[in-house]
Amino acid sequence: GFIFLLSVSQVLYNSIKNEKLEWAIEEEELRKSLSELVEDQCEGGSKRVARVTDGTNPFIAIPVQLNAVTYKHGVLTRKSDADMDGKRTPKGRRGWKKFYAVLKGMILYLQKDEYRPDSDISEADLKNAVRIHHALATRATDYSKKPHVLKLKTSDWRVFLLQAPSEEEMLSWIFRINLVAALFSAPAFPAAIGSMKKFCRPILPSSSTRLNQEEQLLSHENKLKKTSLELEEHRKLQPSGDPKGRDWEEYRLKEHYLTYEKTRYETYVSLLQAKIHAETDDLEKIEASVLGGMMSDATLAGRECLLRKTRSSPSISLSHSGQNGRLPGCTV
Repeated sequence: GFIFLLSVSQVLYNSIKNEKLEWAIEEEELRKSLSELVEDQCEGGSKRVARVTDGTNPFIAIPVQLNAVTYKHGVLTRKSDADMDGKRTPKGRRGWKKFYAVLKGMILYLQKDEYRPDSDISEADLKNAVRIHHALATRATDYSKKPHVLKLKTSDWRVFLLQAPSEEEMLSWIFRINLVAALFSAPAFPAAIGSMKKFCRPILPSSSTRLNQEEQLLSHENKLKKTSLELEEHRKLQPSGDPKGRDWEEYRLKEHYLTYEKTRYETYVSLLQAKIHAETDDLEKIEASVLGGMMSDATLAGRECLLRKTRSSPSISLSHSGQNGRLPGCTV
């Protein structure tokens, strides 16, 4: 019996060695198939021109749409402050670089050349692209070396400092990035359940939401309530022992995450409520109604107008695609 089993094992070994199993595919083929899966589930299979990946991770491929709407463009100077998962960017890569920024769909392109509405996206533009799904833009209150700096934190916790040419432009970028993220970010997946104490952030989908405007607001409100309650419960369960120990480290990490998520959803809820109250899809009118109240702020006193009207304004709705990168009747 032993000799028979040994013989069978040898036959199986030689068979696998000489002829690969059908499911054993190449890594490059796997990457391609996963990227296509992400594309197919995003935007209902709309036209695409390229995919953006951050190196070797196929799960965060970026489908680039030909018909994405441009919500804002202008000059921004960028500094990388933190890489994925909040790890500090190495000193040699923290320098400031000037770009022409274009917020198109849910992607912030940082281009070397000036923006042209009908120009194709270059490979260089794709390399510097930043997805803003589930992102949060805020005033960089902890950075004082340069004026008019906003902080952009992405879904994978990368952090960028972006300097605008003026206070008005900085506020406009913050508003438009957050509103687009609030409107189009798909609801988060449930957090993973496991027996380990180590805290892990839940996965945030990169595809666009399928909810309508009111459903999207309700989803954010429910998430805000849940996160607020979870934060309250978490603060009641402080660990004992050494404050420098592993338990305290995990406790502080989760508290930081929940505090940030609470702020993010508060921002999303506030902006969506303001958009619904404005009863318009005209982005400039919504921006004026949200930021116009800041005219009374002492830092803005004496200025003629917080927002200067341009020749035309993009529209924003739960469908952020249109003919040739514009919504019908909209000139960007």
